[in-house]
Amino acid sequence: MAMPLHRGLMTLEEFDALPEDNSAHYELQEGVLVMSPRAARRHQQALVELALQVREQIPDGWDCVIDFEVILRSESPVILRAPDLVVVPSDGPQNRVTAEEVRLAVEIISPGTRNVDMHLKSFEYADAGIPNYWVIDLDPPLPTITVFGLGAPGDGYRESQNATGELVVTEPFPLRIDIDALVARRGA
Repeated sequence: MAMPLHRGLMTLEEFDALPEDNSAHYELQEGVLVMSPRAARRHQQALVELALQVREQIPDGWDCVIDFEVILRSESPVILRAPDLVVVPSDGPQNRVTAEEVRLAVEIISPGTRNVDMHLKSFEYADAGIPNYWVIDLDPPLPTITVFGLGAPGDGYRESQNATGELVVTEPFPLRIDIDALVARRGA
């Protein structure tokens, strides 16, 4: 079934009224509906492993959620993203959250998303006030996690580390991530 062409900038209400479609990933980029294909198996496996590691280490009262909608800007032009992983309060909304509730957002680079994840989303997340942002690159020679934290107001993110092997951070919580496990093949 073809979707009608939407003209003009989309609101959250119009986005919510779209028919459900689990075959793709949808976001609003300054009011424009953006569709991307669902992540490949390798991406999904790395994401599950990361979520398991993070979930075991975050304090009570916090949840680690995969592909959860975050409202970065609610007024026009709306920005609605669904990071690969977010850490949010356990008692928060069940469908989507505002950026103020997010302590950590993570994106895993997929083919064709490097510039969006490293630059555009980095700017959007920083502008919305998300204090911690990680970008994971699974490609050889070694998988890496680049860690960003907010600088002074209006300065955006500052890269604090680019880790291989193991990532150790103190913000938003003390976390130790086995990066190699994100790409390890089970049973190999």
